Amino acid sequence: MPDRFDLPSGASASRIVVAMSGGVDSSVVALLAAASGAEVIGVTMQLYDHGEAVKKSGACCAGQDIYDARTVCDRLGIAHYVLDYESRFRDSVIAEFADAYAAGQTPIPCSSCNQGVKFTDLIAFARELGADCLATGHYVRRVAREGRVELWKGRDPARDQSYFLYGTTREQLDFVRFPLGDLPKAEVRRLAQEGGLIVADKPDSQDICFVPDGDYASLVKRLRPETAAPGDIVHVDGRVLGRHGGVVHYTIGQRRGLEIGGQAEPLYVVRLEPAERRVVVGPRSALAVAGARVTGINWLGERQTRVEAKVRSLAQPVAACWDGANVTFDTPEYGVAPGQSAVFYDGERLLGGGAIVATEAAMRKESVAA
Repeated sequence: MPDRFDLPSGASASRIVVAMSGGVDSSVVALLAAASGAEVIGVTMQLYDHGEAVKKSGACCAGQDIYDARTVCDRLGIAHYVLDYESRFRDSVIAEFADAYAAGQTPIPCSSCNQGVKFTDLIAFARELGADCLATGHYVRRVAREGRVELWKGRDPARDQSYFLYGTTREQLDFVRFPLGDLPKAEVRRLAQEGGLIVADKPDSQDICFVPDGDYASLVKRLRPETAAPGDIVHVDGRVLGRHGGVVHYTIGQRRGLEIGGQAEPLYVVRLEPAERRVVVGPRSALAVAGARVTGINWLGERQTRVEAKVRSLAQPVAACWDGANVTFDTPEYGVAPGQSAVFYDGERLLGGGAIVATEAAMRKESVAA
């Protein structure tokens, strides 16, 4: 197997720490690391309750997944550590997730986790172990070019995870490796099968890892009961159309489950006003966004005024301008929500990104311009 870790010369003296979630991706990273000739140590973070997580297949970082990671390490003949980060994860990622919903936002916990426990804490632990690098199973590419290291999209567009890694710092990028960035998923599973790994056919995680059965509303209501308070569903023109059972059940752009039948046209959630317990709905045209205010920008590449901006994990990057505080789209974008991330690209290369804290409706901008 090729060496995908860009280690210093003399691999026999090198040490690789692999972040292992118990899934096929990180397990294949451990397989590749072991084949490189370096000393390999697998590390798994226990992030939430074992018992609750075992009930849910396809999660990570708890229960059965820790067992799977340990079994893979035993198969490869490498050391395996389990780090208890449950309280840290609860106080940062889970609490912030609930707070965002309580504020009417649409959070992205994967980005928060990567910027916190999965990179900051794991890198610190790997350095304590004297590692030359930390390797993860993310589908992104680490490209050394013109004397510096850059973060690029994964080669397979269907697997690219760069959107969730915009917060990676340049110092972190110097230390982290992404050996799967050039591989399609089918090749990863083939390597796992050839290596005799028990996780070769294990399903991918489909939901937020700490939310059993994808029912995020139950979690948020338990942590922030005020999000379950009933209120009005109001049209953008001011008409009250019905009642709702809590803003926690709604997100920007949502169409299904509004329970306000008999309308002349399809309606979507346009904004949430949690303080007033209001869900504001309107036609699709009301979802059009001209731009957004973005804070907490992290730049991995050079700052540019013309960028390709990606504002949802499943969206395609679109042409936009960046003025240092706001991103303005060349054509209106739909379903952009505070709490999401705006991530900037130059082709395949990730430039940076930040958190969306406010949006500007295209209809409002057009009326002002007129």
